[in-house]
Amino acid sequence: MRTVLRWIVAAVVVVHGLIHLLGAAKGFGWADVPQLQEPIGPVAATGWLLATLLVVAAGILLGARARPWWIITGVAALGSQTVILTLWGDAKAGTAVNVFMLGAAALGYAAQGPRGFAAEYRHRLDDALGDAVRDYEVAPDEVVVEADLARLPGPVADYLRRSRAIGQPRVTNLRAAIHGRIRSAPGKPWMPFTGEQVNTFGPDPRRLFHITARMAGVPVDVLHVFTNAGATMRGRAAYIVPVLEAAGRQMDHAETVTLFNDLCILAPAALVDAPVTWQLIDDHHVRGTFRLGAHTVTAELAFDEQHDLVDFVSDDRLRASADGSRFTPQRWSTPLDGYRAFGPRRLAARGEGRWHAPDPEGEFAYLEYRLDAISYNITRSSPPDGESEATPEG
Repeated sequence: MRTVLRWIVAAVVVVHGLIHLLGAAKGFGWADVPQLQEPIGPVAATGWLLATLLVVAAGILLGARARPWWIITGVAALGSQTVILTLWGDAKAGTAVNVFMLGAAALGYAAQGPRGFAAEYRHRLDDALGDAVRDYEVAPDEVVVEADLARLPGPVADYLRRSRAIGQPRVTNLRAAIHGRIRSAPGKPWMPFTGEQVNTFGPDPRRLFHITARMAGVPVDVLHVFTNAGATMRGRAAYIVPVLEAAGRQMDHAETVTLFNDLCILAPAALVDAPVTWQLIDDHHVRGTFRLGAHTVTAELAFDEQHDLVDFVSDDRLRASADGSRFTPQRWSTPLDGYRAFGPRRLAARGEGRWHAPDPEGEFAYLEYRLDAISYNITRSSPPDGESEATPEG
């Protein structure tokens, strides 16, 4: 729906640009234009022609979501308004479209400009990948072998086999694209979102997660950052207004649980090298204790009859308040299903995030997601979208 709306808006902008040809046609004497009563000379006609090209280009870039669209749109709106002012009596109606274009350009700058979360995400991603390659590089032929599973409990070892980790390169990092919906509490409206995530593993693990959700049509930009310096979670409505700011030791502890969860769900092959102590509970349940720096967290992993991971439950996660200023200990779980092939590997394609809150809320899902694509052992030169998309299992 948003794609259709975007192309409708782009078409309106293109038509607005083509209307500028009337000024060029009259000024150059290409045609009689009775709609324009005021005189237009050759110099002004050149301005109208340039405005046509700029506005049409802005509309095309907007529809295609090309990265510099907001720059061209802002310049085009200013150029259009300049020539409109020279013919105000006849052309003032075009001002409304130019005001809209300037607003869109300002929003685009906030979203994709140098001060936006998208730019910060890209910058941190480059740093993380550069450090990961330098500090935790493995040889291309260093693969996971059956002997690597010897120290794992039976259900975990079977899960790695089913994930097709055997014979695949050891995992140093991942990049994933997801979409889904999220809400703050039961009874609150769901917000659709799209997101991209990068994790690096090894002595200096990092986790970057950038999502854009929509709340009543207003974009909400959220950036999670986990590094050795600590964890932060920030959110902005309309890419400008701060609505969420979370940081501190409690946040660091909570995100350590999230990093352990990512290992189990998105990069099971990396568990062979992860700092995890395992305790077998029974044939379908295993307790894992994950240690990272000053933080130690524990989770119980649940497996089905085939030993696919179907849930991850931890009492060490902390639920943040709506603005991120307070944290409350609360049981957290991430049930999974929909296992599919992602390139040579096999992962759960669907999952939830659930809070096990006391009454009156009770247990509820606050997050539902779909894994769209994932890549492993990427470098700075890797394409932005993961090449391993979900495919049906044979």
